[in-house]
Amino acid sequence: MYSTLKNIKIGTKPSISIDYMGQGDMIVFLHGIGGNKKNWQDNLPYFSKEFLSVAWDTRGYGKSEDYSGDFIFEDVLDDLKKVLDYFEKEKAHIVGLSMGGQIATLFYEKYPNCVKTLTLCDTHFGLSNMNPNAVKKFINSRKEPLLNGKEPKDIAPIVASSLIGDRKNKSAYEKLVHSISLLHKESYLKTIDASMKTEHRHVFKKIDVPTLIMVGELDTLTPPSMSRQIKREIENSSIITIPNAGHLINIEAPEIFNKNLMSFLES
Repeated sequence: MYSTLKNIKIGTKPSISIDYMGQGDMIVFLHGIGGNKKNWQDNLPYFSKEFLSVAWDTRGYGKSEDYSGDFIFEDVLDDLKKVLDYFEKEKAHIVGLSMGGQIATLFYEKYPNCVKTLTLCDTHFGLSNMNPNAVKKFINSRKEPLLNGKEPKDIAPIVASSLIGDRKNKSAYEKLVHSISLLHKESYLKTIDASMKTEHRHVFKKIDVPTLIMVGELDTLTPPSMSRQIKREIENSSIITIPNAGHLINIEAPEIFNKNLMSFLES
């Protein structure tokens, strides 16, 4: 039914832009705080052979509309529910990377009956649970330059360099630089603030669906030690470490990422 990649916008104020292809059970891919739906371009075609595969632009990102007021995660969760409703799906497999993992976790808390499985990739505890020095470093590299007049494209090379595991992976690096350059400055700043203030670690112990945790071996932002702790807090979970990859495992090692995720979903 959806053998080629299609794009639509769902809802209004803001409308949410999604790419989708394939048919069957639904799998939704949620990008990180510096990303957009095109981060999943090496993943959607692979999963579309067996699933209705969907990637979205979070409100204020990519082709989704910007919005007035604060970035509120509760609104984002309702945006995601509208995506399921559009395709008339009661449940979906939810795959989230970094902030996408935060959204996936909170979506489970609000809509547990809508989640078949969770896959949390390079996911954090909630920034208030992270090392204060790591949080300060994150703010200094992302937020402060933008508040001082720079644009996302100005910070893209240094941020991409801090996220990628293998500096020789030029293709992944260029994709990250391009992704960060496309950020909507005001929406991005609001999202950083909201992500720092919004707690989700308490949800891990409540999760009662099969959960896969994947993390890059060389991820310095959300290191493997953090993912191992998340695994200890989610009872029905397994963990896979992707070798020679950093924070964007689906971009840096798409073939390994795809095979591991597909094996989990098929099991």
